[in-house]
Amino acid sequence: MRTVIHTDSAPKAIGTYSQAVRAGATVYLSGQIPLDPASGDLVAGDIDAEIARAFDNLEAVCLAAGGSLGHLVKLNVYLTDLGHFARINAAMEARFGAPYPARAAIGVAELPRGARVEVDGVMVLD
Repeated sequence: MRTVIHTDSAPKAIGTYSQAVRAGATVYLSGQIPLDPASGDLVAGDIDAEIARAFDNLEAVCLAAGGSLGHLVKLNVYLTDLGHFARINAAMEARFGAPYPARAAIGVAELPRGARVEVDGVMVLD
């Protein structure tokens, strides 16, 4: 049985996907880029502002599904510049406690709407 998760606290899907889908105790979270949920626009500012907004959006979907960032068991990070890898580490250290989720950091040529970062993940609820 699948349950679609949606919240207005994160940006609406900009394609043919759900913000998240729960199957049993597992929640599969779609990628979040640094869009402002109210305007649908990419946030202004440096890479730290983009990373913060992307994690804010992911957290909003986690909360809507009944969990938190602490329930993530797998996190995927997509960066258009792997030179920002240390900024991701700093943001994760500020938002996550140990034990950290398993993670991949992947360099990509481009992301939707000109974003420089996207995050998605898998969450397991108790």
